[in-house]
Amino acid sequence: MSDVIQAGRDEPRWPPVVAILAVFALLEVLPHHVYAMPRLVSYAVLVAAIVPMVMVTLATDNAAWLRIERVAIMLLASVYAGNTAAELADMIGIITVHPPETRSVSLLTSSFTIWITNVLTFSLLYWQIDAGGPSRIARGIARRPDWLFPQASTPDVAAPDWRPLFIDYLSLAFNTATAFSPTDVLPLTQRAKALMMLESVISLLTLVLVAARAVNVIP
Repeated sequence: MSDVIQAGRDEPRWPPVVAILAVFALLEVLPHHVYAMPRLVSYAVLVAAIVPMVMVTLATDNAAWLRIERVAIMLLASVYAGNTAAELADMIGIITVHPPETRSVSLLTSSFTIWITNVLTFSLLYWQIDAGGPSRIARGIARRPDWLFPQASTPDVAAPDWRPLFIDYLSLAFNTATAFSPTDVLPLTQRAKALMMLESVISLLTLVLVAARAVNVIP
C-alpha cells in the first residue's frame, strides 16, 4: 500500500497551498469589502485545510492524510461557497436598498473578492471531485472522470501517463467564471455540469449586478 501512496506524490501540493494563501492574503488587504464570516472562523478553516496538504507531502505513509486532506478541502470549499453566497446577497442588498454613491470602493472591492474566491473555491472542488480526487488516484482506485481534458483525448500529444493536476482545475474554474461556459474542458457527469452552472451563476451575478453598478456610481 505504501508504494501505491508514494506513487500519488507526483502531484505537488504547493500550488493549491499558494493559491489558498494568495487569495486569503488578498482578502485581508483589500479595503472596505463586506465580511459575511467571522475572521476567527476563516483562520481556523484555512489552517485546517493547509495542514493536511503539508502532511501529505511530509508523511512517510500518507494514506490517512490523503483522506483527511479531502475532507478538509471539501470543508474549506463549502465554507467559502457559503460565505461567497452570503457576501453576494449582502452586496445585492446594498445595491438595491442603500444609496451606493458613497459605497463605490466597497462595491468594487467586494465584487472582486467574491469573484476571486469563487474561482478558488470551485477549483478546489473540481480537483477533489474529479475521478474521486487525488486520494483515490494515489491509491489506484480512481473513478470515472468527471471532466474530459484535451490532453486525455489526444494521447499522441500529451504524455502517456498524463493526468490533470490542481493548476488544470484552477484554469477550468477561471475559464468557467470568465466565459460562463466550458472552453476546452468538457463536463462528463451531471455533478460536474451542476457545479459549473453554479460557478457561472455566481460569477455572472457578481460581474453584471455588482461590478457594473459600482462602476456606474464612480464619480
